Amino acid sequence: MAISHKRFCLLILFIFVVLSSFAHAQDIYLGMSGAFTGPSRSLGIELYRGSRAYFDFINDHGGINGHKIYIRVYDDGYNPGPALENTIKLVEKDKVLLLFNYVGTPTTVRVLPLLQKYASEHIYLFCPFTGVSTVRRPPYNELVFNLRASYYLETEALVDNFVKQGYKKIGVFYQVDAYGRDGWQGIKKALQKYDLSIAAEATYRRGAKFTDSFSRQAGYFLKQKVDAIICIASYQAAAGFIRDVRDINFNVPIANISFVDPEAMGELLFQLEDMSGKTYTDNLINTQVVPFYTSENLPARREYKLCMDQYKPVIPSQFDDGTYKYKKYGAVSFEGFLNAKLIVNLLSQLGNDITRTNIQSVLQSLKEIDLGINVSIFYNYFNILGINKIYFITFRDRKIIPIDSVTELLK
Repeated sequence: MAISHKRFCLLILFIFVVLSSFAHAQDIYLGMSGAFTGPSRSLGIELYRGSRAYFDFINDHGGINGHKIYIRVYDDGYNPGPALENTIKLVEKDKVLLLFNYVGTPTTVRVLPLLQKYASEHIYLFCPFTGVSTVRRPPYNELVFNLRASYYLETEALVDNFVKQGYKKIGVFYQVDAYGRDGWQGIKKALQKYDLSIAAEATYRRGAKFTDSFSRQAGYFLKQKVDAIICIASYQAAAGFIRDVRDINFNVPIANISFVDPEAMGELLFQLEDMSGKTYTDNLINTQVVPFYTSENLPARREYKLCMDQYKPVIPSQFDDGTYKYKKYGAVSFEGFLNAKLIVNLLSQLGNDITRTNIQSVLQSLKEIDLGINVSIFYNYFNILGINKIYFITFRDRKIIPIDSVTELLK
């Protein structure tokens, strides 16, 4: 029986819709909520760019068994409320395979109860850009897979190095939220090993900018005559605080942990040095939770630079206001690159059965994950922390360089 033109057209349309849906199903979507606007936007942008560079490389070489990887991105401005709303959209509307690259402690902590709510749907969060201890303890430790070490390990490494060099009056400058409190607790705990306590502390509110004044906090630390200061801060607040400490000629060592983007902080301080003729980047230390990308003995270093050079990833267009100054390379984008390599390792093991239900068992069955950083990554019920090593960097001759320990700087 002959088919009518109308029925034929409807059949073709039906086949097109089915094939389009099938083709779309072959793509792998990860969900990211991060800071793409506001004073911490460098973190979200650079983390995304590093991951995109590697995913673009994988996609250009056939993807994962033909499946291409994309990141569905929403901006939260480093604020908990939007992060919560974004997560609901990513899971319920966008149906992403997994959550990935969330930026910050207050945002990540806020969405943890959602992970519990979605536990039956096997929703997991990978590689959040935070070292908060909450995600490393029950009930969330089976729902969050970290690459980076904890803030407790970072602060302990700083305290150990300072105390060994005789710096025992340690002050703490921290952000008033879950991030700041977790870092503060880590410093307190580390000092207790030496029968010491925090010598002085001062706070600031999340969202502070480099242009804000931190002179009150700087003056307080000078009055208390601390030997060194550890900052649990964002990069703009850290840079503004360092400026105000140095402006009162207080030249004690100042340390930041890995949440502070060293390139973004350095750029602000270098610009200030150009305008004032004064030095602001001496005696500064940053801890890092992945090796610094300039380390020549890293196999991943070459891959990272090649991918960044070839693909030149940019800000998602909806967040691009034309004001952001791209970094060719950087510590944060390198971490994003490594995060993407971890995800590709996982997806490769899933094969063609890329479903949420298989994620945890497959990841925990991997005996060893080599990301090219001379440290092996393992995930099982006894080790869910990823990297447990702390690295150090400092500023020298307007460059950021890796150092073996804080004591190398303080000698």
